[in-house]
Amino acid sequence: MGAERVERRLAAILAADVAGYSRLMERDEVGTLARLRNLRRDLIDPKIAEHKGRIVKTTGDGILIEFPSVVEAVACAVAMQRGMAARNDATAEAECIQFRVGINSGDVIVEDGDIHGGGVNIAARLEGIAEPGGICISAIVYDQVQGRLECTFEDIGERSLKNIVRPVRVYRIRPEGPRPSPPPRAGEGTGAQVGAEPALALPDKPSIAVLPFQNMSADPEQEYFADGMVEEIITALSRIRWLFVIARNSTFTYKGQAIDIKRVGRELGVRYVLEGSVRKGGGRVRITAQLIEAETGAHLWADRFDGSLEDVFELQEQVATGVAGVIEPTLQAAESARSASRPTSDLSAYDAYLRAYAMYSGSHQRQFRQALALLEEAIARDPQYGPALGFAALCCMQLASDASDPDRDAIRHKGIDFGRRALEVAENAPGVLADAAYALACFGEDIDAMIVLVDRALAFNPSYARGWHNSGFLRLWAGQTALAIEHASRALRLSPRAQARGSSWLIGAALFFSRSFEEAVPRLRVAIEQMPVFPTPYRFLAACYAHMGLLDEARATIARLRAITPEVMVNYPLPFRDPGHRELYLSGLRLAMGETG
Repeated sequence: MGAERVERRLAAILAADVAGYSRLMERDEVGTLARLRNLRRDLIDPKIAEHKGRIVKTTGDGILIEFPSVVEAVACAVAMQRGMAARNDATAEAECIQFRVGINSGDVIVEDGDIHGGGVNIAARLEGIAEPGGICISAIVYDQVQGRLECTFEDIGERSLKNIVRPVRVYRIRPEGPRPSPPPRAGEGTGAQVGAEPALALPDKPSIAVLPFQNMSADPEQEYFADGMVEEIITALSRIRWLFVIARNSTFTYKGQAIDIKRVGRELGVRYVLEGSVRKGGGRVRITAQLIEAETGAHLWADRFDGSLEDVFELQEQVATGVAGVIEPTLQAAESARSASRPTSDLSAYDAYLRAYAMYSGSHQRQFRQALALLEEAIARDPQYGPALGFAALCCMQLASDASDPDRDAIRHKGIDFGRRALEVAENAPGVLADAAYALACFGEDIDAMIVLVDRALAFNPSYARGWHNSGFLRLWAGQTALAIEHASRALRLSPRAQARGSSWLIGAALFFSRSFEEAVPRLRVAIEQMPVFPTPYRFLAACYAHMGLLDEARATIARLRAITPEVMVNYPLPFRDPGHRELYLSGLRLAMGETG
């Protein structure tokens, strides 16, 4: 007889349990059970049914639920946690019940109504690291729900989960803000002294303190290396103009102390803290760093850097540049998430800019329009707000590429106006210079002058990943394909996740213009997977296939392009200054469409 066939299916799995269940039961066993029954009857079970979930099994304090889609699973979790938060607002703190939720998607084995497998195990481990009242999801879930639900996601990095072989990238969802804690009694809890000075007010822009790195080496005389590493990082972060960085002489007062991150945040008046360690041995060094939100203690990012001690100062500079390059988009995302939780009736120019920044990455014309509306609101509040002006020019650049838009010319003129106004107020702000130069170059302004501006931006902040990304496009348009690939690769190295989508097709296009068609194809295919509704990579891929003589593949790509836009041939001015590059691109498209003329 053959082996018994195992039933498998793809499922979205939600695991939840009650935080502090043992404490609640010890305090009031009967009351806790009664409250849980009421919650199941009035809130949890109705929400599960509403979102088409199936309860697989329950334990004393936990529940495992299967959903037909990750969108339904996450929507159900958010609705449950919001409902719980509303109930807890009217409940004595000692009696509050809070759930922790983990969600994953994967292949499951079905047996007698139960489900098993790695996907279930990961959901259970994600539940274990979620905060009370919080939700943790895997990257595979995030990729499917981002932009489809009204909730805020926070990337908390890769986590090693118990009994799971590979680290899992985890995102946190906060349906509601944290429940306020009661003030501690004198001498309890916070480590603050009775009668201590009040916390410093936070600056009006994101703020960070870099604490002394711990010397983990056996040689105590190596403190100089750890201290020099911190100085380099502080210098690199200080080049980020929108960031408030605490000076070294303030942060080094904590050297040698047991650190309470929340206390550091209060005493220095910062929202974020960077801490780390340095371990040297055998001519090698390992540097670890982690970025923490001071108020909550949440870890936003962590990584390690390994290198040789042959050139200490070069190594310090490389690590500092790498740390600053990764931290900038991480803080931008954290600030956007924080702004998204504020009521729309209380938006400052900065909040409106942050919300627009979060929308811009969506690659949909609708999102570009929404982002532009927010930026125009920010500019109305502050006409000299350089970052909003530069980013508004970028939004207009994206919108002006839509052939079906009857207002294309008006949007183009508006974008040029925003870009020029941004340059008037930019001074030496790298982000404003790079964004304005990128948009104006696309609109046809002098490419050499725009390259000078973006080079100036990168001189002020060499770790500015988006600046290298923008510079790559300017080099592509100027016909400097080797530099385009080099600058795009540097952007990817500095910020692998934030720059991945745009850099893939930029490198693919540069390889195409270099006639390295076989190398261009995989880059362009990855770009299409990353941005399935963005038409430009389809055009380059179709032209690439056509010049390779793969006409069937070229026509299939054109068919996929037509499902996105009726505009196959581009009928607006192309930004490519090299006539040979323009003809290579357009002739490839004509071949792909079956045109011979």
